[in-house]
Amino acid sequence: MTKRLFKATLACGCALAFRDGVEGSPVTVVISTKAATCTVASHVGGLPLYDHREALRPSTRHLPPPQADWEES
Repeated sequence: MTKRLFKATLACGCALAFRDGVEGSPVTVVISTKAATCTVASHVGGLPLYDHREALRPSTRHLPPPQADWEES
């Protein structure tokens, strides 16, 4: 087992905190303190950083049937 992480600091200087996650993600990463020198617009103190892993799952939509006679020119 690995050691459990409770807080961390990003290269921009922002401090992170970890909380219990919601459905689909076991952990929520939150910017606990935004650094005065941070220029990243998406870093807002007290708000979570969103995990986009669910967007990488295979699509649940039906794909169109392949066209055997189609060739790219």
